[in-house]
Amino acid sequence: MSEGTLAAPPSTMSTQSERAHRILIIDDEASIRESLETLLTIEGYVVETAPEGESGLDRIDRSSYDLVLLDLALPGKNGLEVLQLIRERSPDLPVIMITAFGTVDNVVEAIRTGAQNFVQKPWDNEKLLADIRSAIARYHAEEENIQLKRALKQRYNFENIVGKSEAMLRIFDLVAQVAPSRSTVLIQGESGTGKELIAKALHANSPRRDKPFVPVNTGAMPSELLESTLFGHVKGAFTSAIATKKGLFEVANGGTLFLDEIATMGMDTQAKILRVLQDRRFMQLGGIQEIQVDVRIIAATNIDLRHAVRDGKFREDLYYRLNVITVDLPPLRSRREDIPLLATHFLKHFSEENTLSLRSLSSDAIRALVDYDWPGNVRELENIIERGVVLSSSQTINSDLLPGHLTGRSYSSSLLEHNPNASLFDIIEDIERRIIVDKLEHCNWNQTEAAEQFRIPLSTLNQKIKRLNIEIKKRVKE
Repeated sequence: MSEGTLAAPPSTMSTQSERAHRILIIDDEASIRESLETLLTIEGYVVETAPEGESGLDRIDRSSYDLVLLDLALPGKNGLEVLQLIRERSPDLPVIMITAFGTVDNVVEAIRTGAQNFVQKPWDNEKLLADIRSAIARYHAEEENIQLKRALKQRYNFENIVGKSEAMLRIFDLVAQVAPSRSTVLIQGESGTGKELIAKALHANSPRRDKPFVPVNTGAMPSELLESTLFGHVKGAFTSAIATKKGLFEVANGGTLFLDEIATMGMDTQAKILRVLQDRRFMQLGGIQEIQVDVRIIAATNIDLRHAVRDGKFREDLYYRLNVITVDLPPLRSRREDIPLLATHFLKHFSEENTLSLRSLSSDAIRALVDYDWPGNVRELENIIERGVVLSSSQTINSDLLPGHLTGRSYSSSLLEHNPNASLFDIIEDIERRIIVDKLEHCNWNQTEAAEQFRIPLSTLNQKIKRLNIEIKKRVKE
């Protein structure tokens, strides 16, 4: 999965809460400027005004602002021309257009040029203030994300990891310290926390960065196939071995081999992995010659290996070989301050991926995201943001586009709301469909996991999916 981008050390981060936000009003009507200035000053904003485009642009050249309120009908350069010039000077500065002439063509052109919103005169004060708060919050979330990425890129080579919490900052420092060594690393964390991203960061910051990084999900294949995949085999080693094949240890020679879900590995395979860690040698299945490799092992697990050792399901000697350096990834619920940053990162990614204008989250949607406990962690957040981007018909994603289990909404049937004459059977079927889709999204569209959580056979869940015409989406890789 693609879990985010990271945060910089606290000393590099500016805190916007330390100063009042600055708003520039560009409008040729003095009464409008005065009315808006009074309203915004009462709300605690620092307000400056300009009567036409040229003086407004001059202010933008000389000062920094958090938002511009821009009239469409201005003397000289009109609002759309001024908006285009603002975009050239400050591509990310949020601009809200205000006009008494809100034609469809004007709205489309303003949004295409980069306006965050379009407000019609006379405006509703509460709605305007809500739009301003939302635009400024999004602007600073994006700015902070850019600053964090820039600072981390200077300090480390981390890609697609987002976070500014103390827990994540400690992990960044640990990764940077450990990466240049040859030591084996064990990454522990719940599913969806981004263990593979940390493994990639370790590799990218090591002397092995120009050699292969080879990931393998050890829990996704049976023991014999896993051993053949890892160690390779010679021709005739088993029935379908029609040719000699290199294993992933050979493929990763000089680089890094990432063993994900290592706790699922069988005891016989564990013994062979232990030997490679000890001697840096192995034999292919059916082979008689030892092959020597120089591979760094990074392992990951979503369970406590100490418990697995105690229960006789994991070799104690292998555990100690793997547990040279441990990186414990915190669940998302333990670093809630990272949620708005991550959400902004995913909003930008999925807006670009779907060739849509950049979406933003309403304040109630952000509140719902921060309050939720995220059992599926960053992967679950990523899936929910993708859903919101795809389903939204406007630039703002409100809480009603979030799944019901996240916002606490009851499963009252949307079918009944739109069709008061719907039959009881149709209403129940609609509710059942929504519950199953929510669970599948929560499980990253893993039907086996969803069936286990529902405590029903997988075949039963598949029958329901088919009967309810539920479209199964592609799983997002961790």
